[in-house]
Amino acid sequence: QVQLVESGGGLVQAGGSLRLSCVASGSMFSINIMGWHRQAPGTQRELVAAITSGGSTNYADSVKGRFTISRDNAKNTVYLQMNSLKPEDAAVYYCLLEDKLGFRYWGQGTQVTVSS
Repeated sequence: QVQLVESGGGLVQAGGSLRLSCVASGSMFSINIMGWHRQAPGTQRELVAAITSGGSTNYADSVKGRFTISRDNAKNTVYLQMNSLKPEDAAVYYCLLEDKLGFRYWGQGTQVTVSS
């Protein structure tokens, strides 16, 4: 059983910063991709950023230049540094882990609220 525990969400003013963390634990095959998705009310869940075990990254166009994803493979942890936050960034942020067999695991989500 794989568990993903997210932390770091909260309330921030527009222009501010937050750092999300996600720690993976449990029995899992080698981790391939770790990443973050988000879902605002009434919208579909969307990719925010992802990072492979080799360090390659992928970002949604809407967050490029503002968000940075990183990971610590030894700690099975992925981070999302979010700067210059905008009200439209407000959402529940979900951590995603995909192992090398292609199985996907989701965290329970952490709320990010951005006040204007």
